[in-house]
Amino acid sequence: MVSQVLSTILTVLAGIAAALVVYWALNKLAEALPGRWENRIKPYFYVAPAVAAIGVYLVYPTVITIINSFKSSDGSRFVGLDNFGKLLGTPAFRQTLLNTLLWIVVVPAACIVVGLLVATLADRLTPRAEKAAKTVVFMPMAISAVGSATVWRFMYAAQPAGQPQTGLLNGIVTAFGHDPIPWLQQSTLHANSLLLMVMLLWGQTGFSMVLLSAAIKGVPAETLEAARLDGAGELRIFWRIIIPQIRGTVITVFVTILITVMKIFDVIYVMTNGAFNTNVVGLEFFNQLYTNYNYGYASAIVVMLLIAIVPIMIYQIRHFRAEESA
Repeated sequence: MVSQVLSTILTVLAGIAAALVVYWALNKLAEALPGRWENRIKPYFYVAPAVAAIGVYLVYPTVITIINSFKSSDGSRFVGLDNFGKLLGTPAFRQTLLNTLLWIVVVPAACIVVGLLVATLADRLTPRAEKAAKTVVFMPMAISAVGSATVWRFMYAAQPAGQPQTGLLNGIVTAFGHDPIPWLQQSTLHANSLLLMVMLLWGQTGFSMVLLSAAIKGVPAETLEAARLDGAGELRIFWRIIIPQIRGTVITVFVTILITVMKIFDVIYVMTNGAFNTNVVGLEFFNQLYTNYNYGYASAIVVMLLIAIVPIMIYQIRHFRAEESA
């Protein structure tokens, strides 16, 4: 453990030192240019390392992945759209898409609702109580997804009847005289997937709450007081005044969590590994690549995910520009 920590620290320090050396060298090179060329070229020199990193670590792998999606499982020959057709023609993969769609529909909306609720209620507390409440709600954000999933596995753990229960929920169930319930095996109506979503909701509510709380505090107090003087109730003020004024933040939070959900992997991998009808697209990609060694299918899954995410990112960028120009 100590060696890993030291290795991480040394890697970070080495990366910082390398970046400093690169920018120092580029700056010296720009200063060596004659006359006006220094001022013209220097901005491009500062941007060049970042552009190069994006090209090497993002653009190039994306292009290679798209090419591999049209190749066979071992990448030896082109097969056209066969990978896409075979994946979409498989009932198991269609079920995986349905599970992913369920996550997309439920989790972002639930995070917005719970985040708004917590932010609104915390805003009515005393300053000290508000800080304490927000700290507790935000705390899960400091835990890695794998760590959170491990904790929640113990929440849902089930031992055979008659044995001591290590899971909190089954400890409560058996305390009332009932048999333990294998929670993560309850695939009826996707109950186990919903239980997995509860874990992600627990982890993402803090993020939603912080941004929405800041937006709510930005609503002019004079507007709220004027509405109260006109006889508007708190619910009407919330829906007619607060929500329209924080709409931009709500959209930003929703899109951010939506993108997180579309590529969710670690939670399902740790808690069920896709068993009991809980598989999602991110985990299916991992299994195709590292379990089945089918590079064609894995690349095709990534391309489908990319096609789904790019329009959302474009919408978010346009939304940011509209907010800035408003």
